[in-house]
Amino acid sequence: MQKILIIEDEAAIRRVLVKILSEENDQYKVDEVEDGLQALEILKNQDYDLVLCDIKMPKMDGVEVLEALKKIKPEIPVVMISGHGDLDTAVNTMRLGAFDYISKPPDLNRLLNTVRIALDRKELVVENKRLKKKVSKQYKMIGESPEITKIKDMIDKVAPTDARVLITGPNGTGKELVAHWLHQKSDRSKGPMIEVNCAAIPSELIESELFGHVKGAFTSANKDRAGKFEAANGGTIFLDEVGDMSLSAQAKVLRALQESRIQRVGSDKDIKVNVRVVAATNKNLKEEIEKGHFREDLYHRLAVILIQVPALNDRRSDIPLLLDHFSTKIADEQGTAPKSFSKEAIELLKAYDWTGNIRELRNVVERLIILGGSEISKTDVEAFASK
Repeated sequence: MQKILIIEDEAAIRRVLVKILSEENDQYKVDEVEDGLQALEILKNQDYDLVLCDIKMPKMDGVEVLEALKKIKPEIPVVMISGHGDLDTAVNTMRLGAFDYISKPPDLNRLLNTVRIALDRKELVVENKRLKKKVSKQYKMIGESPEITKIKDMIDKVAPTDARVLITGPNGTGKELVAHWLHQKSDRSKGPMIEVNCAAIPSELIESELFGHVKGAFTSANKDRAGKFEAANGGTIFLDEVGDMSLSAQAKVLRALQESRIQRVGSDKDIKVNVRVVAATNKNLKEEIEKGHFREDLYHRLAVILIQVPALNDRRSDIPLLLDHFSTKIADEQGTAPKSFSKEAIELLKAYDWTGNIRELRNVVERLIILGGSEISKTDVEAFASK
């Protein structure tokens, strides 16, 4: 049920508004108060989906109520109720964050339409926050070792800038987590984060994937198509496994970084893009440069900031935290209770040679949760986590 609070000092107007809203939708729960001070006390302790607020009121006017409410509950949409002489003030309240305003006496259709749109907007805001929280939780970096602490500190320093970052490290260490943290902590966090796995795209398609193409550029190009760089405009593009990119694609990426412009395959028209580039690789790019497989000039463009993600074997002190994290996450996915690990089981897992790094540890934890006892024991580890 959606809750609406009406703040209006005229009892007749309050009755009209309550009657209209209550009859329109039985899912609206409508409360009413006669002044702003009383309303703020209620709003401090209760959540509402929408507030309708008069502008001219004794004790505290609607503008003051709006300003105070935006400080304590900024997500609640506020629709101002204005008399004929209040229209200029009502328009000014929009600059202060009001969702809209309606005039007295309220027009039925205008009122109901405004209320519906405002409530829909509130749902979208709440859902967006929920999704952002979910994404943030999904890409949470787990660990308190000196190696991980150093990376977190570097992210805090680098993220607010537009500096390009090259993330290196073995497979399965969580390089994509670093990339997502860089984006989420940046000023571009409201923009898109576009991921491209350069190793998963055939070399003959990588340029089209990155830069798009025009109709007729090649046999299967049946229509114009935007590429990943255009999709990432205003945000971040993450070039994962950049060391596997073809030399011809590297040349185009270099131009995009130098000029902030791209060309779709088959076109000579420049398209301006505003993109931050974060790249990652499990290869030694300096060795790839010596072999002629990677452009040295592109390397220096990408590696403004270097972040080396350590292998799990180099941060074994984080394994107990990772076990707890994966146990909780997997149990949540499966709808079961998390399982704990005995001290002996933890010590045995800490001693393992984790060639597959975090990815391998996660798979082992899932296997132990499915096959092990209510508490994962050393015997469970020996039986089901054999290397």
